[in-house]
Amino acid sequence: MGNVRKEWLERMLRIAAPVMDSLAEGKLHCTLPNTWHPDRKPYAMLEALGRTLEGIAPWLELDGLSGEEKDIQAQWREKTRRAVSQAVDPQSADYMNFREGYGQALVDAAFLAHGIVRAPRELGEKLSPEAREHLIAALRDTRRFTPFVSNWILFSAMVEAALEVLHAGDADMTRVDYAVQMFERWYCGDGTYGDGDRFHWDYYNSFVIQPMLVDILHVFREKGRDYAALEEKAVGHASRYAQVLEQMIHADGTWTVIGRSTVYRFGAFQALSQAALEHFLPEQLPASQVRCALTAAIRRGMQRPETFDENGFLRPGVDGFQPSMAEDYISVGSLYLCEAVFLPLGLPETDPFWSGEDLPWTDRKIWSGIDTMRDHAVD
Repeated sequence: MGNVRKEWLERMLRIAAPVMDSLAEGKLHCTLPNTWHPDRKPYAMLEALGRTLEGIAPWLELDGLSGEEKDIQAQWREKTRRAVSQAVDPQSADYMNFREGYGQALVDAAFLAHGIVRAPRELGEKLSPEAREHLIAALRDTRRFTPFVSNWILFSAMVEAALEVLHAGDADMTRVDYAVQMFERWYCGDGTYGDGDRFHWDYYNSFVIQPMLVDILHVFREKGRDYAALEEKAVGHASRYAQVLEQMIHADGTWTVIGRSTVYRFGAFQALSQAALEHFLPEQLPASQVRCALTAAIRRGMQRPETFDENGFLRPGVDGFQPSMAEDYISVGSLYLCEAVFLPLGLPETDPFWSGEDLPWTDRKIWSGIDTMRDHAVD
């Protein structure tokens, strides 16, 4: 295992371990901190699980590892299935909230669903029959919620995508059609979508919109409804947006902090990581250049010890502990969306993302006086 890949793996698992170790033992309810925004406690556990799985799922699904990493992966596969089983078992002390509240449970379940879509074998087929049935029932429970007309409509569609992957047999295509068609209308141009009718200066195109839209269309592309054509368009938009995100990583590994939910840290680069994972980076953006840019951002985003509490759980902030940056809807579980930056661990060591030579990323090239290609918009 290369040194950089090993570093990525260690960092990803350091973030995930307090959540997944506790949950696998049925103790997350007791151990997950509730030190700020205590009204969010009913949602925090499912947030932590779903957002963690969304990031680590491709690595769990990857075949062909060897040596130490293969052994670690085997342990984590088993641990993660135990954790999911605890989360959806009504008799478990860590049974999670898929039913109560104004709809936040739909949001949280959608991130869990995205993890299932990204690892259908390890987090779907290999679950015990009982756990699988509990999971399907839990996802179905979220249909009671009507999503806001915003990125939330993708949450309903992603739940249906997971039910499709789990072969539940009753995916509600109306929810999928509505989400896909509305985001077709909300495309703003140059690789970005509005979050509803208006564009917002934030990272929700990366936190939610583009990764979920692309993967929903991957799941349902064979259903007709022009989904294959829409998938091609969405991937093209996501490729351009990935290029923009790479340019947002500064020469020193910091990045532009703008909009809401900034305490998701380098989760802001999920769409860039997904483009690397799924091989739709633009031709002019080498995968190894993206590796170097993301490595710089990950290092910068984890450099301060106060990023974690005394038990290893994440604390809110972008650079260390900055609780005033956390909106009222943020719990400790919300913070685990940062795991989405690690999606390229789902690629083998031989992939150019890992095997290619180190290259300076765009901002570092520019501010080092290196001649580089000019940027331009796309339709």
